[in-house]
Amino acid sequence: MLPILIVLVLATAFGFRYKRMSGRVVVKSDKGLIDESMLGVALGSRVTLVQFSSAFCSPCRATRMLLEDVTDTMSDVVYVEIDAEANLELVRQLDIRSTPTTLFLDRNGQEVGRAKGAPKRDQVLSAISAIR
Repeated sequence: MLPILIVLVLATAFGFRYKRMSGRVVVKSDKGLIDESMLGVALGSRVTLVQFSSAFCSPCRATRMLLEDVTDTMSDVVYVEIDAEANLELVRQLDIRSTPTTLFLDRNGQEVGRAKGAPKRDQVLSAISAIR
């Protein structure tokens, strides 16, 4: 009985932590620059959003729709979606551990934020507005 209770408590704690961290934008600055040759598109004049997705990921589709909608009217923001399965070397290089993962890059290609999981609209808008 005690081992089952321990497993239940640990699984519940892990579930709460995962739920709390999923979709949250975390500030990053320890990676090198990400350039156009890595992404296959030109960087935005202010911000570039890079979403790593996989084919059968429903949160990836929801994130794509959100990011396309948010960036549609922003001329200085570029959004690009990358298939994680087809770009494994880039996934390893950038330490992408799950999909969807969205990188927030400044105009120089420096990663300034990262959202693991499906972010919320206000989190995306806040992260974009913080980048100058």
